Amino acid sequence: MTERILAADTSDGGTDRPPPARFAYDRHTWKEIAHLLANLPVSLVGFTYVVTVLFTGAFLTLTVIGFPLLAAGLLGARQLGKLERGRARGLLGVRIDEPSPLPLRGRGGFFAQLWMALKDPVGWRTVLYEFMRLPWGVLTFTITLVSLFVLWPVLPYIARGLTNADRAMVRGLLSPSDELERRIAELESDRGVVVDTAAADLRRIERDLHDGAQARLVNLAMGLGLAKEKLLEGQADETVAAMVDEAHGEVKLALQELRDLARGIHPAVLTDRGLDAALSSVASRCTVPVKVTADLPMRPAAAIEGIAYFTVSELLQNVSKHSGARSASVDVWRSDNRLLIQVWDDGRGGAALNGGTGMAGLADRLGAVDGLFVIDSPVGGPTTITAELPWRDRVEQAEQAEQVE
Repeated sequence: MTERILAADTSDGGTDRPPPARFAYDRHTWKEIAHLLANLPVSLVGFTYVVTVLFTGAFLTLTVIGFPLLAAGLLGARQLGKLERGRARGLLGVRIDEPSPLPLRGRGGFFAQLWMALKDPVGWRTVLYEFMRLPWGVLTFTITLVSLFVLWPVLPYIARGLTNADRAMVRGLLSPSDELERRIAELESDRGVVVDTAAADLRRIERDLHDGAQARLVNLAMGLGLAKEKLLEGQADETVAAMVDEAHGEVKLALQELRDLARGIHPAVLTDRGLDAALSSVASRCTVPVKVTADLPMRPAAAIEGIAYFTVSELLQNVSKHSGARSASVDVWRSDNRLLIQVWDDGRGGAALNGGTGMAGLADRLGAVDGLFVIDSPVGGPTTITAELPWRDRVEQAEQAEQVE
């Protein structure tokens, strides 16, 4: 079983192709015929909207109300494009991503929002699409209707040719503007993942402080307070010594918990000695013997290094708790502009994103920085998990200070 989480764009090409046309009338053929027959009424509605609203708005631009009316017409054209994409998705199987909505709220007042709506490329391309569709709708409706009675043996091939032209028009005019448009949509999604991850980390730190070190420090304060009262009462006996000894033990435990918490936030060994030493430290705490190999010519950027560390740390925790493995390995290397991580174990396998072991969270965290997360874990093992991160060169603190100056 192999599962992939990719931070790259997914292309529509090849995933929405219908099966080859045949003489037999299968469900794909009937859907294509229905689409072609619906072209005429749908194109009539779209053409009427374009001519009535947009041409009226363009004519009234000589007055004050013309530009707002034109902008409203373009926003309405976006909705027509959404309906056409839905029709193509349902009847032609064309999978087209929805364009990002216009970010009108909080954008510099009325005139800034008006200008953004007027220059919207998605709206204008939808207008062009609806304007072109009327003659095409008349043509496809006529050919399909006549072929149902005259050319019905070859109608599946005729319908396939006409709907292929429809597919090309939908992809060409109703798809998101370009690579940048799709990239913006991805970044908006990734931003939400980053915010949710940061909030979850803050809650974890707060919970660990409250349940661990804070509780021990409260007990320490209470114990020292009681010891102080007994000393003031002149009871300097073995009871006070035992209370002080217990308080000393609480201090050591609290310090250990604070060190563990600091290591969970950002370990000092990662900052001081880099990824190789930090991963060796993580591997030494794993209940399974782990071989660590790091072949890096230089240290990556601090953020990338931190994500790589916590990815390996989480995966090795899963190896300890869930794999039942006898051995494991961690390999880290650089390939061109990517940092690659591979964690292997000879355990029972069956790892999956929905397995409740934090895999989905790791995939989301990697995806938020243009990363890649691959699970290859057949039942019975072994398990090989590969993670990729974009390589960014490290800027040392001294260089950063010089840049600031």
